[in-house]
Amino acid sequence: MASTSLAHADPATGDVAPHYKHPYHLVDPSPWPLIGAFSGGAMLFGIVLWAHDNIHWMFGLGLMGVLATMFFWWRDVVLESRTPGLHTPIVQIGLRYGMTLFIASEVMFFVAFFWAYFHFALFPQHVSGAAAPPVWPPRGILTFDPWGLPFLNTMILLLSGCTVTWAHAALLNNDRKGLLRGLTLTVLLGISFTSLQAWEYAEAPFPFVDGGIYPSVFFLATGFHGFHVMVGTTFLLVCLIRAYKGHFTPERHFGFEAAAWYWHFVDVVWLFLFICIYLLGAGEIAQH
Repeated sequence: MASTSLAHADPATGDVAPHYKHPYHLVDPSPWPLIGAFSGGAMLFGIVLWAHDNIHWMFGLGLMGVLATMFFWWRDVVLESRTPGLHTPIVQIGLRYGMTLFIASEVMFFVAFFWAYFHFALFPQHVSGAAAPPVWPPRGILTFDPWGLPFLNTMILLLSGCTVTWAHAALLNNDRKGLLRGLTLTVLLGISFTSLQAWEYAEAPFPFVDGGIYPSVFFLATGFHGFHVMVGTTFLLVCLIRAYKGHFTPERHFGFEAAAWYWHFVDVVWLFLFICIYLLGAGEIAQH
């Protein structure tokens, strides 16, 4: 463990913190990495059992373990961030690198979906059972009007990007009311996007199951983006609760900053989805 000497006042909070002889944070022993690893393995093995033998309990057990790990591990990180002297500037740099690499991995996650979509959009002859001459979208597929719900959801996400930026600027200027208002609006806009996407799926002119390649790539790409919107909304909701409790200061607010990065990433992915799938990939428009 790190040795300490004289105490000093934390410039961000004013609390008295021990003076460490090095700027690194040696974390206390934690069970969550091990529990998370076993839970993730159980969840993936449970998917195999569910798909092959219709056995559900393994997936449920693994999912509960993963959710518990996420909750309690992130709770510990929040407590560490509130402990003077632990999240030093060097530790904060490490957190920023970690969030940057996480978002980079998410970018590659969506690259796979765009790759699948453009493979069949550019080479429709590769679609199994495609009629001659092959076209994209395949014959018989009616698509969404891009200027209907998809455009409305685009405006909602772009507006939410503005409100989260407003909240960040308010925090930097020590404007607590502006921070709370901006975060509240962002969370409400995220919930609105998810609600409208659920409505859009309910009105989809092509089936969710056994509809062919177009529904498969459409629901995978837009559905996983919708899942990321729900994760980002939850992330921002936690930040809103922490903001009400006064956890953030202009000097120390990486938790909120990470949430804002993630939200902007979600916005950018949706812009690509709207342009590539809804707008440029539109075929015969379904009439509602």
